Amino acid sequence: MGREDFSQAGYGVRFEWGTAGAKRLAPTVSSLVIVDVLSFSTSVSVAVESGSRVFPYPWRDESATAFARQMDARLAVGRRAVTATSPWSLSPAALRRAPLAPRLVLPSPNGSTIAASAGGVTLAVGSLRNATAVGKWLTGRGHGTPEHPVGVIAAGERWPDGTLRPALEDLLGAGAVIAALRARGGTDLSPEADTAASAFVAAVDVGHAVASCSSGRELSDGGYAEDVEIATELDACVVVPVLTHGAFVAAD
Repeated sequence: MGREDFSQAGYGVRFEWGTAGAKRLAPTVSSLVIVDVLSFSTSVSVAVESGSRVFPYPWRDESATAFARQMDARLAVGRRAVTATSPWSLSPAALRRAPLAPRLVLPSPNGSTIAASAGGVTLAVGSLRNATAVGKWLTGRGHGTPEHPVGVIAAGERWPDGTLRPALEDLLGAGAVIAALRARGGTDLSPEADTAASAFVAAVDVGHAVASCSSGRELSDGGYAEDVEIATELDACVVVPVLTHGAFVAAD
């Protein structure tokens, strides 16, 4: 089967999972939306909302330190590595408490890796916090039609062997973005996109679902329940982070 068989060709709004899905859709759409609710997308929304330029980076190693130095930016560390001198991390709660970093490098094995694989298409970050704003911004630019399709990517998590673990929170976050696109003029949803939107619309209590699912419980059990709470602030954010010259900034 060729590439077209898996690109959901002909549909205005499409949905896929992970880095492989992003690589598959990127050459065939006008824009991509990354959804990584716990916690890349939420962290980017919080940081950009506060005025930061966020540089995605796929690896949290010595090369990230060098990249941050090259970008004249602060480096976000792992949640448990936060200190008084390095208060920025992938934790949205930590980012809210930390001083403003005008330039911030945010390593993430899921969201940042997807960003690096997106090619030259318009790339936005969506979450439960800003789904309506993302849908409004994209449809206002004429995206979400078969002529200018949007690909929505649920990042998912990783099993210990490195394979993709589809994650409920990202299904619901992607579904929220797709539902917002549909409500604002996005047409011809692929069956995959329509099903994701239906999952979000049918959810009785999205906050409870995210807090109670495997990823939410993992964070809460680890002492990061506040991160889950911030991630489920439905439509609390009107900022749409868009990748511009290598960094996520607020869209016009």
